[in-house]
Amino acid sequence: RIGFEGNGGAFSLVQLKVIQEVITLVVFVVFSSVAFQTPLKMNHLIGFVFLVLAVYFIFKG
Repeated sequence: RIGFEGNGGAFSLVQLKVIQEVITLVVFVVFSSVAFQTPLKMNHLIGFVFLVLAVYFIFKG
C-alpha cells in the first residue's frame, strides 16, 4: 500500500484504514448534503467530533 511503513511510508495499516474511513465518510456526507439537500443534524456533528477524537487517538501513539 502507498504510505505503508513496510514500503517506505509513514503510516501503519491501522492508520491507513482510519484515514480511508474518515475520507469516505466526509465525502459521503458532503455529497449527500449537496446532491440531495440533506440537512446536517446535531447527531451528525457529534459523530464528526468522535471521528476527530478517533483520529487523534490512533495517530497519537
